Amino acid sequence: MRPYALNRRLWIACLALVVAATPAAAETIQVTIDKLVFSPATVEAKVGDTIEWVNKDVFAHTATVKGGWEVMIPPKKSASLTLSAAGAVDYFCRFHPNMKGRLVVAP
Repeated sequence: MRPYALNRRLWIACLALVVAATPAAAETIQVTIDKLVFSPATVEAKVGDTIEWVNKDVFAHTATVKGGWEVMIPPKKSASLTLSAAGAVDYFCRFHPNMKGRLVVAP
């Protein structure tokens, strides 16, 4: 085997290991609030991802987990939360309890 062919194969093998070992980049996932509805109602994400709620309504909303966290989302603005733990949580708007959403967070 020629030396350059061996070097090329070694280089490709090393590159494959680096790509395989690199963790996936965190994502920002948008949830739109429009006419008193979270859309999508259920979001699948990973620890490290950020959820951004975009409020298109003319009044404030929250994303509230009972006994947990709360994100205030002003009218015509957005707010976000970076996910730090795996698990599934149901959330709602404290001002409009009929508004409900769910986050399913993988490790």
